[in-house]
Amino acid sequence: MAVGRRGLTEPVDVLVVGAGPTGLAAALQAHGHGATVRVVERRTEVFRPSRAMIMHPRTLECLRPLGVTDALLDRADISPRAEVHLGRRRVSVQLSELALPDTAFPHLTLVRQMDVETVLAQALTHRGVTVERGVELADIATAEGVVRAALRSSSGIEEAPCRFVVGCDGATSTVRSLAGIGWRGASYRQEVVLADVELGGELTPNALHVAAGRTGLLFLFALGEGATWRVLATRPVGGPVENGFGQPGEGVPAAEIQQLLDQSGLGVAVQELRWSAKVPLQHRLAATYRYRHLFLAGDAAHTHSPAGAQGMNTGIQDAINLGWKLAYAAGDVSAYGDLLDSYDQERRPVARRVLAMTHAIFFAEASTHPLPALLRGTLAPLLAPAAPLLLRHEQFLAETIRTLSQLRVNHRSSVLSQDGTPSSGQNLRSGDRLPDATVICDGGAVRLHELTAAPGIHLLLSGDVDLVDSPGPRVHVHRLTGGPGPEVLAVRPDGYIGYRSGPKGAAKLNAWLHLVGAR
Repeated sequence: MAVGRRGLTEPVDVLVVGAGPTGLAAALQAHGHGATVRVVERRTEVFRPSRAMIMHPRTLECLRPLGVTDALLDRADISPRAEVHLGRRRVSVQLSELALPDTAFPHLTLVRQMDVETVLAQALTHRGVTVERGVELADIATAEGVVRAALRSSSGIEEAPCRFVVGCDGATSTVRSLAGIGWRGASYRQEVVLADVELGGELTPNALHVAAGRTGLLFLFALGEGATWRVLATRPVGGPVENGFGQPGEGVPAAEIQQLLDQSGLGVAVQELRWSAKVPLQHRLAATYRYRHLFLAGDAAHTHSPAGAQGMNTGIQDAINLGWKLAYAAGDVSAYGDLLDSYDQERRPVARRVLAMTHAIFFAEASTHPLPALLRGTLAPLLAPAAPLLLRHEQFLAETIRTLSQLRVNHRSSVLSQDGTPSSGQNLRSGDRLPDATVICDGGAVRLHELTAAPGIHLLLSGDVDLVDSPGPRVHVHRLTGGPGPEVLAVRPDGYIGYRSGPKGAAKLNAWLHLVGAR
């Protein structure tokens, strides 16, 4: 049967391919900064089993200006407790109220990926953008600065013109393939097993359980979909993997789930298996995140093991970095090459570090090499008496979460990070993340991240500073008294300082605002 062809639709600024957390966040960020947006998703069903279960503080910071954090936290456990099982010893670790004074979210957040997708999709719907399901990208052509995407659905082929295409369509990305972007890396010899189960035995409820064994780590989340517990375990791959990397594949029998539980030493039994899947893994990085008007984000740009809970978090942070830039460049694409190139310049190095970190952690967690197997299975239980001192050390735990959360990431070498006449004696630099702190604005005390919790550029002015020109509608001006930092700070929509100067550098601010498209 021949496939019909529909007419040309109205052009949009940004076409997002893929409605996972990354794609939805990219659409929200672009729309929030003035872009017209479409989101297409080849899956026809809304529900799919969640792979991600943890949201980091920095990700919540990035999403806060979009007005979705309250809804996310309502669905989450923001005061999680972990029980680490080392042989017969059990160490309890509180993962809230961490020693992170410079963020409004000093805790790990346990939340299912499906809940994240639901909240973000509802926010888009509230803004008049509906995810178009059962629609897949078939082809792309570019002419005279306009992308014409061919979208296939049950109705036929639709020609959809747009300024930009953002590929958030996973490790097997169609956008990446059509752009001819390289995909470098390799497959892992280990796979992840996921399962939703009811368990019998003595197990502290409503806690995250982590158990180490010679064959790998096993996690139990009290966040099952259709059952009390979600099992996440690693094991060697049983055979060759053709495709489907990162996606749940065929089911795993209850007997194999029980074997993984037995190896963990938790002493619990599978009473009922509601759902299971094995997930093949790889570690890969796209050769570039941009090809002309096509961009990659999330798993389409980088994929790695689940170690450190980096996948969903890194993807959302990609999206928040990219979305505002596409919106600000949409009116005159040719004039904002530096702005658009900065996405690859800023986020691809982050992905390289994430890949290195997750590779190292995953080797320790899951490798069957004699050394990590010995550490997990023999030495860890022997050193268990000292574990509470380390795992309950506030500063150690906080600095670990700071690193995993990407709170340390900066963009100091970015073309968008510029200085005017700098003030002396200040620790903040252009390209740094703006830390949360209490300041005085309009005669009252307020936290900086509350002050900047709205889309747009935020100018923080301290002292007697006069702007040369009106900053324009995309810029919010806040006058601080006694606030930290230099006299002029321009904060980007993703929370990084783009411009900093002393009082004599305000005139150069206008050039920076032109650079980022805020004029």
